[in-house]
Amino acid sequence: MEKYTHLGVYGVLIHEDRILLIRKARGPYLGKWDLPGGAIEFGEEPEQTLKREFLEETGLSGIHGTMKTAVSCTIVYEYTEGELEEMHHIGLIYEVNIDDVRAPIKREGDQQDSLGAEWIPLEKLKFIPLTPFVEMVTEQFLPEEQEEYQD
Repeated sequence: MEKYTHLGVYGVLIHEDRILLIRKARGPYLGKWDLPGGAIEFGEEPEQTLKREFLEETGLSGIHGTMKTAVSCTIVYEYTEGELEEMHHIGLIYEVNIDDVRAPIKREGDQQDSLGAEWIPLEKLKFIPLTPFVEMVTEQFLPEEQEEYQD
């Protein structure tokens, strides 16, 4: 079994009790909802990665991020039929703000990594398939009244 580490930058953008997520088109999280983001390219600063990935996956520009935390998980998945891989996934998590929250998002993806972006109501998160990073970080970013509602 091949083992590797993947380092990426991901953003949490919440507006009016909705979070912006993308649906994964491939890899270990196929079909799950994930934070917009991805791998840091050689020589790229993490905030540049955040802006590039947001534009590629959601169509949104004019974003600003503040790094909040780093998370990691390890997942074993079937890479190809009968062939397993183990990935140590490390994510630098940014809290994201945007200049124009009314800007249209890319609802259809490029089929390479994302099947498209969608604003998901926070109360719906417990009913849909999520990646580990979404599960790990969402509570940290919920508005106070939402946290009280969940208790």
